[in-house]
Amino acid sequence: MLSTLAITLLVDNAPGRPGLGVEHGLSLWIEADDRRILFDTGQSDLVVRNATALGIDLRTADTIVLSHGHYDHTGGLAAVLPLCPDAEIYGHPGILVPRYSRQPDGRMKPIGAPPEARSALRGTHNTVHWITRLTTLDADTGITGPIPRLTAFEDTGGAFYLDAEGKEPDPIDDDLAMWFRTRLGLVVVTGCCHAGLVNTLTYVRSLTGEITLHTVLGGFHLVNATAERIDATCDHLQSACVERIVPCHCTGDRATDRFEERFGRTVMRAGVGLSFVS
Repeated sequence: MLSTLAITLLVDNAPGRPGLGVEHGLSLWIEADDRRILFDTGQSDLVVRNATALGIDLRTADTIVLSHGHYDHTGGLAAVLPLCPDAEIYGHPGILVPRYSRQPDGRMKPIGAPPEARSALRGTHNTVHWITRLTTLDADTGITGPIPRLTAFEDTGGAFYLDAEGKEPDPIDDDLAMWFRTRLGLVVVTGCCHAGLVNTLTYVRSLTGEITLHTVLGGFHLVNATAERIDATCDHLQSACVERIVPCHCTGDRATDRFEERFGRTVMRAGVGLSFVS
């Protein structure tokens, strides 16, 4: 198991430490023993500016993991990749697919990886691992690959499509998560959790054989979820005896408030610049 695991939020929707920028997006700096992982890149070069302000040298990243192909998780790639040309990149090939969402006014909005991010990824000299299944970085660190959708109450969390006309639904099957084995138990990191938080945790536990879930951290995409889905998610977290819940990014205030009602001090609200150690 890992001796040390520290996770710092470089990009998130919520403010944390003073002097750092905030945007709709997610990026995490993960120090797992000697490995340095950048998990997602937010939607702009803010990831670089916040990292610099925090004294984090992105040039030391040896691994970049992309949770899925939306702009708010891949938009910083053009700014990041020139800084760490030796970092190995992991993600699903669906990251390069154009994506759209239907807005409340009916307008179709492009939400895929921005053109400059796709160009940077295609033109990079980094080693790129296109993963479509479970991938382990070492004995204690893994990437799920696509996550089976088993629950009846979880969906992708919005009106997502693969075409600008809104005729072909997007299952967002490139969605993936990471896990880390620590002395305190399993730590699971999610990007947007379009596969569903319960599906994600169930799959990770089946892959690892681990029973104790110490920390679940990331975007849970419950911002548009019904009260019934939020409560069903809480029921699973309770049955899994998760010891620390850190909702970020797209989780939404209603879901986070409900988590706090159900789990009290187990829940830690996230914010840019905050760090979590396991």
